[in-house]
Amino acid sequence: MGQDNLKNFTSLDIRVGEILDVLDFPEAKNPSYIIKINFGKEIGIKKTSAQVTNYTKESLLGRKCIAIINLGDRQIGPIMSQCLVLGSISKDRTVELLSPEINASVGDKIA
Repeated sequence: MGQDNLKNFTSLDIRVGEILDVLDFPEAKNPSYIIKINFGKEIGIKKTSAQVTNYTKESLLGRKCIAIINLGDRQIGPIMSQCLVLGSISKDRTVELLSPEINASVGDKIA
């Protein structure tokens, strides 16, 4: 990995969060949810839109996830997205959320 690539990667603030709330997002171009995520006392709660409707809203509640929190806010339809939840995209375009190990704590930094 070149020095520039390493610098770009290390500039990302990637954290463990816990999903607090999941709402339908009918205004989205692609099927999506509006998700509120707790990143702990230091960072607080951030909101995002995610194309993870292959999960039920109930199965996402309380689930730990991994997200980038320092990309800046981005307007997505009527909501302001404040973070980017990370997942893998399968061949059929299904998003599978990346999950931290069970002992990871909310707010932990991913390195």
